[in-house]
Amino acid sequence: MRFPVPLSDAEQKLLLRAEALLTRCHNRISEATTLSDPSTAGKLFQMRLGAHDREIFSVAFLDTRHRLIAFEDLHAGTVDGCEVHPRVVVQRALVHNAAAIILGHNHPSGSLEPSAADRALTQRCKGAVNLVDIRLLDHFVVGTTGYTSMAARGWV
Repeated sequence: MRFPVPLSDAEQKLLLRAEALLTRCHNRISEATTLSDPSTAGKLFQMRLGAHDREIFSVAFLDTRHRLIAFEDLHAGTVDGCEVHPRVVVQRALVHNAAAIILGHNHPSGSLEPSAADRALTQRCKGAVNLVDIRLLDHFVVGTTGYTSMAARGWV
């Protein structure tokens, strides 16, 4: 996040500690989370990515019962784009021994509408993970005000 005035060293340290605490609390909560419905998954991605000021591409790695194994930010970009490599998605999914994955990224502009590039990336990632018997369940585009599920639109 950007602040209108520079933060003091003490404020920066406090902000970093608060962020670390929130991350630890979130990880404890999300470890037991089953992501079997789009609203739960969409809210998770919105909470994690919605407020970033640059594009972040993340993946939720799931077991066979769609319980969350891990949630990782795999790529970071600029205010209007992010270069994503499907091979990295496959590599991380294999490391986590994931049976399924859910993709998500934010649009810092606030637009919840998936672009043509977002749809093409979804299909490339789906093809890549299918080669190693991992299911792509959904791809979310998130902002501070909500999220869009590509699976709900029939694009996954």
